Amino acid sequence: MELVPDTSVVVDGRVSERVSDGEFAGATVVVPEAVVGELESQANDGRETGWEGLEELQRLVDLDADGEITVEYVGRRPDAVEKRDAGEGEIDAIIRDVASDRGATLLTSDDVQAAVARAKGLEVVELDPRTREVGHLAIEDYFDAETMSVHLKTGVAPMAKRGSVGEMRYETIGDAELTEAELAEYAVDIESGVRASPDGFVELDEPGMTIVQFRQYRIAIARPPFADGLEITAVRPIVKTDLDDYEYADELRSRFLERQRGVLISGSPGAGKTTFAQAVAEFLVDSGYAVKTMEKPRDLQVDPEITQYTALGGEMSKTADSLLMVRPDYTIYDEVRKTDDFEVFADMRLAGVGMVGVVHATRGIDALQRLVGRVELGLIPQVADTVVYIEAGTVETVYDVTTEVKVPEGLMEEDLARPVIVIRDFETGRPEYEIYTFNRQVVTVPLREDGGAGPGANTDSGVDRIAKGEIEREIRSVAQGHVEVELRGPDTAVVWVEESDISGVIGKGGGRISDIENRLGIDIDVRTFAERPAGQGSSGGSPDQGGAPGPDAGPGGNAAGRIVTPEITNRHVVVPVEGHAGETVEVQADGEYLFTATVSRGGEIQVSRGSAIAEELESAIDRGRTISVVPS
Repeated sequence: MELVPDTSVVVDGRVSERVSDGEFAGATVVVPEAVVGELESQANDGRETGWEGLEELQRLVDLDADGEITVEYVGRRPDAVEKRDAGEGEIDAIIRDVASDRGATLLTSDDVQAAVARAKGLEVVELDPRTREVGHLAIEDYFDAETMSVHLKTGVAPMAKRGSVGEMRYETIGDAELTEAELAEYAVDIESGVRASPDGFVELDEPGMTIVQFRQYRIAIARPPFADGLEITAVRPIVKTDLDDYEYADELRSRFLERQRGVLISGSPGAGKTTFAQAVAEFLVDSGYAVKTMEKPRDLQVDPEITQYTALGGEMSKTADSLLMVRPDYTIYDEVRKTDDFEVFADMRLAGVGMVGVVHATRGIDALQRLVGRVELGLIPQVADTVVYIEAGTVETVYDVTTEVKVPEGLMEEDLARPVIVIRDFETGRPEYEIYTFNRQVVTVPLREDGGAGPGANTDSGVDRIAKGEIEREIRSVAQGHVEVELRGPDTAVVWVEESDISGVIGKGGGRISDIENRLGIDIDVRTFAERPAGQGSSGGSPDQGGAPGPDAGPGGNAAGRIVTPEITNRHVVVPVEGHAGETVEVQADGEYLFTATVSRGGEIQVSRGSAIAEELESAIDRGRTISVVPS
């Protein structure tokens, strides 16, 4: 009797088991090289199925040595393309060809393989896949009621995050360092348990990284060379809430039920964003809405009525296309992080689906700013009309986002009216921020005043800083010497210049300064430094700058900043500003003001090429001028 086992029964260890039972005693076991190649590939990728299959092959060799069976290796090894497409049946086809050529019986626990083989006239013995009752994983022993995550790594004592939402402690929970063998045993228990249990599934299986979901646990197994050592991280939610547990519960319920919304749930890692998103999802289901989720990996712990989708074919855009056919009322998107995620979120929201997105952000406004540049500015309130900021498991802030055509706060001239995104505090209705285009640059302006500042402190509002910077830039374009700007009101300013520059700045008959005033919508009084009252300091430039250039002043007279080297890419000029994420800074060339910008969370400023600011910056770089950054 000749038997040709395929990969499925070799991995399960079913061949040696049947030989030991006497069923296949004396048989010739013809092992296709395609099986060996597939197992070797899986083992090289760090997958336990590969190692389990190789161990079964060793058992078969031992049985051959004992004279109980005869083992032969035949056929050809699969090439790289066939191994890559193993899931498409390429290797199964090679195994069937071996069975056909030898006139042997195909041994499999794969029902698809069995059906195809029978259709081709082969004799087939189909075994039920090996299953086991999985009641408990060994790694669960590390968890107690306060444990959110367990972290195991070779050569390190077990660690865990314990505590309550927003108050987690990362602490050692074991005395002895873990060995490679111990972690490998945990990994085998996890992977075999997940594959055998209906309560688990494999979320991601790539060379070096396997992510599985087993009941409420999300477990990541990282292996070299992806990681520098074998590491297992298991995470679970430690609390489940409903909307009544949060502040503004009644108001938020009314807001969700009024119409489909675009909501961004923001907060720092571990703040409780996902827990709040689960509460929102279940409230919406209880309110009669069809709710789905988009997650990669699937992490939300929700009721069975809510179907959880992951990336289809590795792309969330394909998942979105499928969901539009399913027609959910609301979709929970966890997490919205990359540009593609924001584009998918916006596309679904503009298609009329209510969207709730989970976004990492250290302030509520930061979540909204991540849409800037990814979504057309005027569409932002349609994409996200509500921002909920979570801190330490509580709703800290809720923003209402709308668009108005108005003169931005702090500007006066009627002809400066434009579409302005107004972000209001949901509780008080008071405007907190405005986002709009100012001189071809998108700016986010805080409207709250900085109370309690002492004498000499910089109490300029965001609008004041932007206005000063724009006035200074305009004057510097015609002045050769030092320039300082002092705002005297919402629509008036005094500009101090050198005596030699006064006529050039004012222009013939006041024409030049009138043109600048018309462009900026601000009345400007031009004076020389000699006219400044004794002892009066500067209100322009950097906040700490005095009435005259100090010892650290650069060529243009401004306080010296941090010298940087911008990078010019196909689409942007990127200014690195590490350590200043979220801060407003001035970019200067040889000490001369170029523009004001807010540093991204990645520690850089990106200026789109082709814009006026980018052209000015590139020109300065081409002329070899020193580019520096000064806190605004």
